[in-house]
Amino acid sequence: MIDTILVGKQIASLRKAKGLTQNQLGERLNISFQAVSKWERGVSQS
Repeated sequence: MIDTILVGKQIASLRKAKGLTQNQLGERLNISFQAVSKWERGVSQS
């Protein structure tokens, strides 16, 4: 089973290391910044 909290922390860490905001990452992935936020908080199932 995937630990969504751990994955979220990793996403946030890598995003910050690249100097990107959640909005910028969302734009690059063609998704909303809200989706990025949910991923980073580990509350999204998709």
